[in-house]
Parts: sequence; C-alpha cells; structure tokens
Amino acid sequence: MAGVQPTAVAGDSTKIPLQIIHEVSRISSSGFTGIFKKDCTDLARRISLLAHLVEEIRDSSNTLSRCSSSSNDGCCLLYDLMLALKAAKRLLFAANGFDPNILDDVARKKIVFQFQCVTWKLVKSLGSLPYDQFDISEEVQEQVELIRAQLKRAKERYGGPVTSNLLSRALSQPLDKEINPLQSGSRGVGCLLVEKVGNIDHEVRPKLGGVPLGNGSNINDCGQIVQEPEKLRNSSKISEVTSPKSTGLAREDDSPSKNLLENKKPNSPIIPEEYLCPISLELMRDPVIVATGQTYERSFIQRWIDGGNTRCPKTQQILQDLTLTPNIALRSLISDWCSKNNVDQPTALASGRIKRSDGSFRDVNGDIAAIQAIVRKLSSRSTEDRRAAVAEIRSLSKRSTDNRVLIAEAGAIPVLVNMLTSEDSQIQENAVTSILNLSIFENNKGLIMLADAVTSIVQVLRAGTMEAKENAAATIFSLSLGDENKIIIGASGAIPALVELLQTGSTRGKKDAATALFNLCIYQGNKGRAVRAGIIPALLTMLTDSSSCMVDEALTILSVLASHQEAKAAISKACTIPVLIDLLRTGLPRNKENAAAILLSLCKRDSVNLSCLRRLGALLPLSELANSGTERAKRKATSLLEHLRKPLQP
Repeated sequence: MAGVQPTAVAGDSTKIPLQIIHEVSRISSSGFTGIFKKDCTDLARRISLLAHLVEEIRDSSNTLSRCSSSSNDGCCLLYDLMLALKAAKRLLFAANGFDPNILDDVARKKIVFQFQCVTWKLVKSLGSLPYDQFDISEEVQEQVELIRAQLKRAKERYGGPVTSNLLSRALSQPLDKEINPLQSGSRGVGCLLVEKVGNIDHEVRPKLGGVPLGNGSNINDCGQIVQEPEKLRNSSKISEVTSPKSTGLAREDDSPSKNLLENKKPNSPIIPEEYLCPISLELMRDPVIVATGQTYERSFIQRWIDGGNTRCPKTQQILQDLTLTPNIALRSLISDWCSKNNVDQPTALASGRIKRSDGSFRDVNGDIAAIQAIVRKLSSRSTEDRRAAVAEIRSLSKRSTDNRVLIAEAGAIPVLVNMLTSEDSQIQENAVTSILNLSIFENNKGLIMLADAVTSIVQVLRAGTMEAKENAAATIFSLSLGDENKIIIGASGAIPALVELLQTGSTRGKKDAATALFNLCIYQGNKGRAVRAGIIPALLTMLTDSSSCMVDEALTILSVLASHQEAKAAISKACTIPVLIDLLRTGLPRNKENAAAILLSLCKRDSVNLSCLRRLGALLPLSELANSGTERAKRKATSLLEHLRKPLQP
C-alpha cells in the first residue's frame, strides 16, 4: 500500500474510524440541504450504522495485539475502512448544500462521480473484513452485510454513464489514492475532495455553494474539467482493470474490477444523452417537462422543487410555475430504445400499455391521463382540491394493481410523502393510507423508500389520528418485508412508536403494531431496540389480559425475541415464566407450542431459570405436550425435559 503504512494507526486502530462515524452522525442530525440532500442522508445513515461494527472491533480482546504488526492483514483492512470513512466525510461536507445557482453542471457531475467512488470504497473495505479474527457477533455481521448490500445498490444507481475508465483507475488504486477525473495537472472541484493520507485532523475549507475551495483554486477552474460522461459515451476503447494485490481485499464474485469488465462489453449500448435525467444522470423512467422546457426525471425534479428551489437546475431560469407535464413523446422514445437494445424497461409501461401477469398487455392510455390529472391536483394551492385529490388516490390505489402501477408512474409517491406532514388530519390520513395501498405492489416499495418516506410515516405513527396511526403501522410492516428496509426503519425511531401503539392503540392498531414489530424484530439488530423501548412489559400485559385477544401475537413476538441475550434477561426479570407455564396447561395448541419454544430459549444454559421451571411444576405439562402436542411443540417440550432431567450444576 502506497503512502503511510497501516502502523500509523497501530495501537488504537478503531479510534479514528469511530471518531469519524460519530462526527458523521452529528452532521446528519443537523440535516442536509441542497440537490444532494437524499444522497448525503443515505450515505450518512449507512455510515452511522457502522458504529456497532467498529465498537465490537474495539472491544475485541485481541485487537491491539493484532494491530501491532504492520504486515497484519486485519490491520490493513481496518486502515482501508478508515480511509473510506474519511473520504465519505469529506464528500458529505462537499455535497451538503450544493447550489447549482452558484456552481455549474460540471461541478455537479463531479460530485456524482465522487459519490460513486466513495460508495465503491466502502463496499470494498467492508467486504474484506475478517469477521472471525475480530470476534464480530452474528448480529453485527448481518447488519454490515445488509449495509453493504445497500451500498452496492447505491453503486448501481451512481454507476450508469459515469462508470468509466476513470472509475476503473480509481478502483485499481490503493484506497489512499483518490482519483481525480481531470486531465493531469488541471485543478477543479474534484481535486478539492482529494485527501492526503497523513492528514488525520480535517480542516473544513471555506465553502462556496457547499463545495470546499482549496488554497488558490478558483471556481472558474471547473471549466477545465473534462465532461467524462459525454466523452466516454463516444469512446469504444475498453481498458483492462488491474486489481490491487492485497490479501482478501475483495471477494471474487463481487470484485469491483470484475463487475466493471462485465459492464464494459463492446456491444453494450450507448444511452443517448437526451434520455438521461440532467440531475441524476440516469435513464429516465418518468420524464416530465418544467416551465422552462427542460425535461427531468419526475422524482428528482420533484425533490428539487420540494427543497424550496425555484430555478431550473439546468438553465437557472426562474420557474414561472411548478407544473410538471409528462413528456409522453420522450417516454415512448425511451421505451422503443430499450426494446431495440434489449435493455430492461425503466418503466412498467410501454407505449401506453401495461403488462399483465399472463404476459398480455392492456391499453391504459385513458387511465393514464385521468390519473395524471388527479396527481397534478395533489400539488394544488387549494386545500379542498388537495383533499379531494388524495381521497381519490386512496380509493384508486385500493382497487387494483394496475392503478398502483399507474399512480406511481404518474409521480404521486413523492407528493404523497410530503402530504404526510400536512396539518390537515384528513389529508394526512388519506396520504398514509394511499402509501400503504401503493406499497402492496413490490416495485413501489423501493420508490417509497427512495422518497425518504419512513421519517414522515413515523411522525404520523406518533402524532396522527388513530386511523392514521393504524395505517402508518401497517405501512411500516409492508415496507419492512425487505431485509434492507428493516435496518432503515429500525434506525428511524419507528420501534418506540410502535410499542406505544401496542400499549395504547385500538384493537386494530395493536394488531397492526404487533405485526410490524414482529417483522422488524426478525432482524437481530432491532431486538435490542424493541427491548429498550419497553416491549417486554407490553407483551406481558397482553398475555395476562384476558380481554386483549392478543395472546397469539404476544407469544409470536416473544418467541422471536427470546434468543436475544438482552431480551432474554428482560423476559426473565419481568416474571414471564409463570405465565408461560400456565399457558402450557391451558392454552390453545399454537400457544402451547410458542410457550414451550420461549421457555426453551430462556432455560438453555441458565440454571436459575431451569430451577424456576422445576419449582413451578412445569414437568407435568411439558410431559403431556411432548406426547400430544404439535410436531414443533413435541420437539421443544422433549428438549426442555432433557434439560430438566439433567442434574443441577453446583
């Protein structure tokens, strides 16, 4: 590895990464602004979630001894992670508050490229960590793998036209070398993001529009930047990528260099410039025209407008009105181009037709026009118009999958997410219910998460009307079906709000909250959050309240939690064991099964709980269950009986 050797961080290899993570968390808590608000928020959230990993590495009893040698692979990999985190922090400072009114389109493309490089560096460094050497728990390993999957997905979003020979060079360099997409010797915004390895203490440079300016640099230097996307689209040369020869640096199946080579096939089609959104540089799926005549991807220009911007990002002209008009002609051209070049359609629609599950198509031109008209009314200045429009969207989204597709294609999701913070309770209720209905269609889940809906849904869960809270809980359940979303939702503050609804909600609200909590707690990292939010006392109340009708739900959640050490201690402390033994005697077959499973988790390698079972007379109901219960109940009861029959350890 070129530059400073890993011994620079020997002796306390986790101090700097942990410090950076905490600094990023503090930056994130203040909120991000500008056109890259979503990108900064996502990157900061993923970095913040790495705190558990670094803390476990720090607490590992052998970490310091492992890092005593500069040749040690584990220490090198920690060093790589530190460099990736440093680059991410610098990028967040640069991209936060980015204002195209001050900096031009070239500078924006530079920031996009840096997001791509930083994302790749994090993927590489996280993919190379030797979990076994650092005694990383399964819970944290699972969390890191999900974060890494999110980063890889983000990489694909950044890796459209910007994926180039330049990125190949960046990936083939050691992680302490930041590749600047400029000609040699030139200087511009990109090189200001380059960080010298030896400089651990960062100095935040003076900022202009969110981008730090280096000593002696001038914003006019941005004109020297080569506009790589345009240049590379016209180039047919494919350069081979040489990976760095570092032990365990990247897994073979997801090596960045391998993926780049696969993506750079000579026959890969070149996407026409006019088919790319000027903001995201991605192939547009829902192109819309703004008042200046420029075309953008709906979700990105909507986010730009929602941020309070009143100028066209490309021309900088003031938008006389904020109407977004679908560019149907361009959408048709993009669809035709995708078909001719065997590229996956960026939209569920093709020439005004929607594909059915049997492979046939249905003409939906009339439906499209009607739904687009309703979606436009969602942004009306009239409260009555907005109220009527969101009620209609709620009704339409409930009726059919086709409607859910068309409503999302019309760009309703970002607008509905904004309506979640409306002071009008009726609008808020209908908006959250519409999002719930739309989330039933699997492809819409990603759009809802992309619109940063979770934070607003949690606000509804905390302060909305009872109906709004119920539907917010159901929406969280629907979104949490994706494993990656479980992390995001768990870190959003949703779990304490769900526990509160579990305690104080209506019968339907409690059931919705229980379903969402069960799904979230499947992910190991959320179990501790649920315990700290007070879920165990709430579940115990449900078990002992004969009028609650929630015994099944309470036992199901407890069975998921009982394997977690913190939850196990809380369950035992809450005197839950006597209640579970009573259920072994009097419960329904499914309840007996879950009660036995929970007791087995509580009593494994726990002599105190085993003694409690003996003392409370669990032997007889367990013997009966081992003979006449369900198959799962028989297994659990038999295993428990074996533990009970073993002599007590002194």
